[in-house]
Amino acid sequence: MGVMRIGHISIRVMDIEAAVKHYENVIGMKTTHRDEQGNVYLKCWDEWDRYSVILAPSDHAGMNHVAYKVERDADLDELKARIEGYGIGTAMLAAEALPFVGRVLQFYLPSGHEMRLYAEKECVGTEVGSTNPDPWPDGLRGAGAHWLDHCLLMCEMNPEKGVNTVAENTRFFIEALDFFQTEQVTVGPGGAIQLASFLSRSSKPHDIAFVGGERPGLHHLSFFLDSWHDILKAGDIMAKNRVRIDVSPTRHGITRGETIYFFDPSGNRNETFAGLGYQAQRDKPVITWTEDQVGRGIFYHTGEMSESFTTVYT
Repeated sequence: MGVMRIGHISIRVMDIEAAVKHYENVIGMKTTHRDEQGNVYLKCWDEWDRYSVILAPSDHAGMNHVAYKVERDADLDELKARIEGYGIGTAMLAAEALPFVGRVLQFYLPSGHEMRLYAEKECVGTEVGSTNPDPWPDGLRGAGAHWLDHCLLMCEMNPEKGVNTVAENTRFFIEALDFFQTEQVTVGPGGAIQLASFLSRSSKPHDIAFVGGERPGLHHLSFFLDSWHDILKAGDIMAKNRVRIDVSPTRHGITRGETIYFFDPSGNRNETFAGLGYQAQRDKPVITWTEDQVGRGIFYHTGEMSESFTTVYT
């Protein structure tokens, strides 16, 4: 029962055709639909639902909403009651309010980000099918990302004013949506302030993450690759396509993931991410990274933080 996994993310882009070219030729996605409003819908080759990324034309970058898929339509009613019981208002959008999607539960997180939950989206199958499938399809483009893996959201934090929406979001996800925490970064006297939080509804190290900043926003959307070799190849593809790379291939201490960070043409940060890191389970102790080791937590090889990594986002 309840939330299973990330379903899709809707992001704003300033040049729709440049964005489509990026997500097709660099990430390796496939366009599956365009609507009358100019939105473009894309999926990765190993995803079976109609789309996982919506590109929405806009005059500025950022995220419109992130949506997670639940197991059954009836779960939406139970989650609606739980969310409203927590003190957060909701709205139920009718089927087809989003193309190819059943009814949708819409609400806003304590951080101000819009989140949606749904149970039904048209299943179109993976590129290798479900009967005697090959391990990968012919004609892969770009990095050949398997799927949209997670997103990281920046949350307003001002300890002097008692504002910490990282902690508020964490509490909401655990109490109302039944996520569990896998890792955290703590700072301040006695580690009393939660700077970052990583949460899961699966066996992955994270299905969503929150980090404190000056304002709410989107830090990155992340796409899964198989291996370190695929991460290096993705870096080559980015260089060939003159993509602006933010962080060259490295490893995280947090989640143990292998990573590259880079930007789409509108400035939305992307990540290609490999390695499941460890098996996340509810009874596994929460991993805590302390203030003196946060550099190693983010960039394990150098142990050095880049200021722009937490101050530049959409």
